[in-house]
Amino acid sequence: MSEKIDLSNLALDEDDEFMSVNQRAYFRAKLNAWKNDILREARETLGHLAEESANHPDLADRASSETDRAIELRARDRQRKLISKIDAALQRLDEGTYGYCEETGEPIGLKRLDARPIATLSIEAQERHERREKVYRDE
Repeated sequence: MSEKIDLSNLALDEDDEFMSVNQRAYFRAKLNAWKNDILREARETLGHLAEESANHPDLADRASSETDRAIELRARDRQRKLISKIDAALQRLDEGTYGYCEETGEPIGLKRLDARPIATLSIEAQERHERREKVYRDE
């Protein structure tokens, strides 16, 4: 499916079914595009790191290069974890559970899903989760 679906034209009203065929197609395309971008960036990073592996005679240059490499690898690790969340969202799409709050079973909402396509909690459930997390962290 090469045609783009404009989410702004989709609205949840009394007549619309939540997670209609068009909405699922939109989110599947969005998630796959996001995943492909991350994988492309990872390939570019590997290429860049391979080029950068030259010995630096200056100790300061070597330290700077190693710091840059560590930061880049940390970012790639976060991206790797993000890919697993994207894969989980795609799995939920296949299962028919995508777009529904894991805690309440209620629809998460199209605007939230558009902003954060890997969301598993509604805004209210996420806020409750963050409040509980803050309480335990402060103790």
